[in-house]
Amino acid sequence: MPPILLVEDRDSLRVMLKATLEGAGYDVDEAADGAAAIKALGTGRFLAVVTDLKLPGADGHHVLAAAREADANLPVIVMTAYGTVEDAVGAMKQGAFDFLSKPVDPDHLLLLVERAVERRDLLEENVLLKKEFADRMGFPRIIGEGAALIDATRQIQKAAPTDATVLLLGESGTGKELFARAIHQLSPRKKGPFVAINCAAIPENLLENELFGHEKGAYTGAVSAKLGRVESADRGTLFLDEIGDLSPALQAKMLRVLQDRTFERVGGTKTLKVDIRVVAATNRDLRAAATAGRFREDLYFRLAVVTVAIPPLRERTADILPLARHFLERFRRELGRDALQFSDAAVATMRAYRWPGNVRELENAVERAAILCEGDGIEPRHLALETGPAPTSLDALAKWFDLSGTLDEVASAVHDRIESLLIHRALQDAGGNKTRAAETLGVNYKRLLARIKELGLDGEAVRPSAERRVQADDAARERAPSDAAEARIPQGAGEKIGLGEPRDRTR
Repeated sequence: MPPILLVEDRDSLRVMLKATLEGAGYDVDEAADGAAAIKALGTGRFLAVVTDLKLPGADGHHVLAAAREADANLPVIVMTAYGTVEDAVGAMKQGAFDFLSKPVDPDHLLLLVERAVERRDLLEENVLLKKEFADRMGFPRIIGEGAALIDATRQIQKAAPTDATVLLLGESGTGKELFARAIHQLSPRKKGPFVAINCAAIPENLLENELFGHEKGAYTGAVSAKLGRVESADRGTLFLDEIGDLSPALQAKMLRVLQDRTFERVGGTKTLKVDIRVVAATNRDLRAAATAGRFREDLYFRLAVVTVAIPPLRERTADILPLARHFLERFRRELGRDALQFSDAAVATMRAYRWPGNVRELENAVERAAILCEGDGIEPRHLALETGPAPTSLDALAKWFDLSGTLDEVASAVHDRIESLLIHRALQDAGGNKTRAAETLGVNYKRLLARIKELGLDGEAVRPSAERRVQADDAARERAPSDAAEARIPQGAGEKIGLGEPRDRTR
């Protein structure tokens, strides 16, 4: 276990504090001044830092800044002999975990260190993906196992303990507000308010009033002063959803808020100051908009201190079923229908669908199916996903397939999705018998098995009862020479649906 870095210039107090910490089982490294502490932080890894604010050379604020730079998850407890509110607030704003007033109570010190170490352990784990931690810490649980999602949650956990502005990028329905709330709950501001506003949902002439409030008499009907969302978020987090929709005038005013945390209410002349952390989100490419002059470049750079991309559901196909089951469990409880289950066909339909509305659309589809399902088995018709005539234009195709990327990438993605649907239907028609499905599709049996595995259809595309009936048949078939099956398949037939020899898929 890494040591605790103890920074105190008074030898007698440092000896006492070291004995207290070592008596509780911690290893301790000492520093008698700020410069020595900063040097140690640049070369070693620590469990936590306990530092005095008044130090010779570099003071405790410099030590705190060095600790934050060395490791964003490193908790720092500051001590001050003066106990002033200004010192405490300044240290907490800078990212300190907590503070102690001198004379130090050893029991209080050990309690804070224990909490700080526990917090560090939680942050170093991917707690956003763990149900037990989400329940205990009170933040929303995020479900998924995809690499892009895991990377996003790790970035959020690193940024959350700081006051850095975070810009969340992602399509509508990907859960950006969920991530914003997680940032708030993992931050030192979690006891303060979380105030959200959708900048695209409020008419431009009303949005300024919603953001900044107004003074009494500012306009007809303003019979009293009103606090805006910015002021309401004081000492907490302000979440600006769809910030790309702000008008140029409001962009300028929001830039001022981000620069010096000041603003005026509508109709007012008094400059007000707030202590807020800003998290913003957009489904637009703000960098491109700034380059094209459609969004203030200086505001973009103020917003994009930490930028986190939330992946769309079509890029998280492995997460579709876990998410669907999570939603179904909730609707089972709400509707009192504990026996509801997805059929294999419903699972295949959900996996094959592109989900243009992302997680929000999936949640709505599962709720709709739970309500409309007559029995206990949810079928594709209950999901009522968008269907229509065969697509005849790129706009129509875009409803079902992701058309971004190179020609080879798009063709490969479309090819895989169509193969998945055809294989599933062939298996259903054959009662789960892979031998007959291969013959129906006109492909090599072993190649079909490989594609089932590559497309993630194994274990889900066939009902369990049908699978059990053909296990012996399949096992015997796999032991038989493959050329016997190949002899019954017309040469080149597999190429009709792309199941012949593996293609070169350079991505």
